[in-house]
Amino acid sequence: MNRRRRLVLAVILAGTVLAGRPADEAAAQAKPEGEMRWALYVTLSPVWFDPGEVAGQITPFWVLYALHDALVKPMPGNLMSPSLAESWTVSADQRVYEFKLREGLKFHNGDPFTSEDVKFSFHRAKGSRTLHDKVREVVVVSPSRVRFHLHEPWPDFMTFYGTMVSGAGWIVPKKYVERVGDDGFKKAPVGLGPYKFVSHTPGIELVMEAHEGYWRKTPSVKRLVFKSVPESTTRLAMLKRGEIDIAYLLEAPQAQEVKRDPNLTLAFSGGIAVFFLDFLDQWDPKSPWHDRRVRLAANYAIDRQALSDAETLGASKPAGNHVPPTFEFALPLEPYPYDPAKAKKLLAEAGYPNGFDAGDLHQLPPYFSLGEAIVGYMQAVGIRLRMRPMERGAYFALITSKKAKGLCVCTSSLYGNAASRLSEVIPSEGTYAYGGYPDIDALFKEQAGETDRKKREAMLHQIQRLVYERVRYGPIFQYVWPSGVGPRVAEPALMLINPYPWSAPLEEVRLKKP
Repeated sequence: MNRRRRLVLAVILAGTVLAGRPADEAAAQAKPEGEMRWALYVTLSPVWFDPGEVAGQITPFWVLYALHDALVKPMPGNLMSPSLAESWTVSADQRVYEFKLREGLKFHNGDPFTSEDVKFSFHRAKGSRTLHDKVREVVVVSPSRVRFHLHEPWPDFMTFYGTMVSGAGWIVPKKYVERVGDDGFKKAPVGLGPYKFVSHTPGIELVMEAHEGYWRKTPSVKRLVFKSVPESTTRLAMLKRGEIDIAYLLEAPQAQEVKRDPNLTLAFSGGIAVFFLDFLDQWDPKSPWHDRRVRLAANYAIDRQALSDAETLGASKPAGNHVPPTFEFALPLEPYPYDPAKAKKLLAEAGYPNGFDAGDLHQLPPYFSLGEAIVGYMQAVGIRLRMRPMERGAYFALITSKKAKGLCVCTSSLYGNAASRLSEVIPSEGTYAYGGYPDIDALFKEQAGETDRKKREAMLHQIQRLVYERVRYGPIFQYVWPSGVGPRVAEPALMLINPYPWSAPLEEVRLKKP
């Protein structure tokens, strides 16, 4: 028995030593080897190199999971995993959060990581208005302790700070950013992540190299290359030629080709984003979209399962809510059935027996085939639309300007729970909200401060039910898509973090041994 107790104690002590000396643990692991290449479906933006620029979209985390690290972040098996923070506590009145930081860590340029960097990173985060409104003060207690004081209890503090709702918890080096400025930081970012920035060729590729001193583990792959390849056919061709190892987001014909190729593997990932129709003019009493019957008709006009079959080989799940069903406080809502006859009847009742000209369809790039299919479904019931393809940056600039007219095929991939997912679209002040309802605005504000979980859930369910009854929008599907994986890959790290659609954590990707 004594021998067994000594063995258990030795294991505990060994674990403590390893946790307390991350550099030693990293040094003991094998050296990173080889190069792994991805083909991305959009052009990489330099703003994605800076956590402070994250504004609601999940795509910047492609890069953040490589170059940077957060106090708390989604990881395999734990969607709120301690990372740069070893632990945290919450005061009895739920107004103070204190984080204990890992000690002895250094940024890629050698600067020590301290609580000053945490405070600095929080204050410069641009896309976290809600978070900044709720936090009264950030106090540096010591180099390894930092406290966040809230104005009032807010049960979603960790949802906004410790997941991918914002980039405020992802840490940048204060001294370096102050020295080079925001623009200089985007040109040569420095972080605490498993990979270091090597080079960025705009519109072509981003190259990163393993940081062997990464506290969690030494990456297996020496060099990562993210290539911007907008065309699905080109991504597949590069995968077949061995020029890349993972081709993200293949369109259905290319996915079928991968499925038939014995040298390639078809992988599905996603589940975080929900596509939906947003009727941008519904707040204008003169617009046909102001009439609930017209919005309902548009929903009945669409065959959601057929869209999933055509776009994602049937992997995407038809949705009745833009909150994923796995999210906390999500209300299960049935998707609208495909019923074009009912759609035409509703349009006639609304005074449009011959349909109407509905203006532009703004389609989120690069999903233009989805937009074309939706234009066809609408045309079949008399709703006449024109799709105007545009580049991704221009699309977001237009939608957030709140000057777009017509119909939008939008998506939300905001992490967290039902409240965070609703926050961008449903309240009148939401980033993508062109209008709202006073009763729902009041309910949303009330639930944000409710600390009783059951009461809060009831309020959030009521909001989702009201949105559905009023046909505020038209959910299409919960997006799951195919990617192609080449023969050299041992571990693509897709869906290790569930739900997170892309390869992560990147220190886990592996190539097969030669």
